[in-house]
Formats: sequence, structure tokens, C-alpha cells
Amino acid sequence: MRVLFTILFTLLSLPLYAQLYNAGERLDYRVAYKAKLVPNTEMATVTVATSLDTLKGRSVYRVTGIGKIMPEYRWFFNLEDRYDILVDTLSKKTLRFESDIHEGDYTFRSYYNYDWSKKIVNTWAQSRQRTPRTKSMALTEQSMDPVSLYFNLRSIDASTIKPGENYNLEMVLEDTIKVLKYRLLGREICRVPQKGKFRTIKLACTLGTSEGFSFTDGSEFFIWITDDKNKFPVMLESPIKIGSIRAYISDFKGLKYPLDSKVR
Repeated sequence: MRVLFTILFTLLSLPLYAQLYNAGERLDYRVAYKAKLVPNTEMATVTVATSLDTLKGRSVYRVTGIGKIMPEYRWFFNLEDRYDILVDTLSKKTLRFESDIHEGDYTFRSYYNYDWSKKIVNTWAQSRQRTPRTKSMALTEQSMDPVSLYFNLRSIDASTIKPGENYNLEMVLEDTIKVLKYRLLGREICRVPQKGKFRTIKLACTLGTSEGFSFTDGSEFFIWITDDKNKFPVMLESPIKIGSIRAYISDFKGLKYPLDSKVR
């Protein structure tokens, strides 16, 4: 499940054709498992909320992503993951990333401090009670943490990318930098459970390592983003060995623009 939350926060540097951050925006998702003999079963929730904050006297956006297992499934496996990023309101550069992971008996904490003047990121990570790991890594303009990538993919102008052609972004993840490869599949009407139909831009994505783009399993996951100025993900689907896991929008508040993509 942690992988799915990481992928979801990875969704959605490119030109800012849509706003990246809007204080007061909140997006709620339901996460469900589905297989041939198993009906669509909602098991978890994800919330991504944006607010204004300060960091050392600097005005920043705070984006908080929280993933939780639903109460009725906590007897089987308890999970609560939290991710926070602090983003400069002027440059839109991420300054700090924090994660606090609790999954069953497993705990993991990390934070990254970005130094854009030196083009490096300093990372700190600790699992359970083990000795913390620290590392400094070189950055490019395309290097971002999972939550920042989530918002930057929302800035894609579909008219500037060619359908079927691969594009790459870099994701800072713990003590390594992975590559997010994505391609535009086109426009599609997406039916979201209990929310109806949306006109969307559909992307296919693969996450792998930076060493020669050697993707671990070659599997793709798919994202449907509203085809309007808000450009927020309404659906994500990730195939697994048996069935698939989907995350779909269940509620939204504080959108900056009218929801023109909703099919009436």
C-alpha cells in the first residue's frame, strides 16, 4: 500500500500552464482493490491539502498528504502515512520535504532540505530505531520529491507533448533519485465512482531507477487528470500481480477555477 501512496503523491520542471499550488485546495481520494473474483473494495483514503505557512520568515505553501487505512480494516493491517512539503510561494521551488510513515510495526521518518543555490539536496532517513542515514545528492531542475511531482505533473500542457512519446522527470526518494517516465495517451471520458464523468487527459507512467532507466518490473500505472485549468487527478490505476488498485476522487474543495471538465 505504501507504494500506491508514493505513486499517488508522485502524480501530478514544466512550464506553469495551470496553477501548481492554491491555498485552501483539498482533494480527497478513496483507494480500492479490485480483482476478477473480488468486487471493488474501498480500503483506504488519501487527502492532499494546501495551505499558507512560513519557513524562517519566508512565505511558503504547505502541502500535506495523508494516507490511512479505513477503520474496518485496521484489525488486519493498520497504516497511516503523512507527507509534507514546504514550497517557496515566489519561485515555486520545494524547500523541504518530510515524511512520517506508520505501517503495522514498521515506522519510517525522513526529511530532505533543498539547496537550490548549490543544486544539492541533503536527505535524512531513519526506519524503526536504526541509525539514521544521511546523504547529499546533486539536483537538476527536474529533481523533485513525490509530492512536488504530484503538483508539477498537473502543470502539463497537453498541446506541447506528443502522444506516445516518452518524457522523464526525476524523483528524490529516500537516498536515491528515481526516474518517472510518462507519456500522453490522449483525451478520454473517465467515469469516477459516485462522482460521474469527467473529460480528462490520460497519462501512462513508469517508475524506475536512474541507472540506464532500468525499470524494476516494467509495469505501468495510469493517471486521469481533469482537462480544464485545475488539472487535478480524478483517477489512478496501478495493476498488481492479482487485480489492480485504484485511487479515485471522492471530494474536492477550494478549486481555483471552475470545474469545466465535469460532464453534465
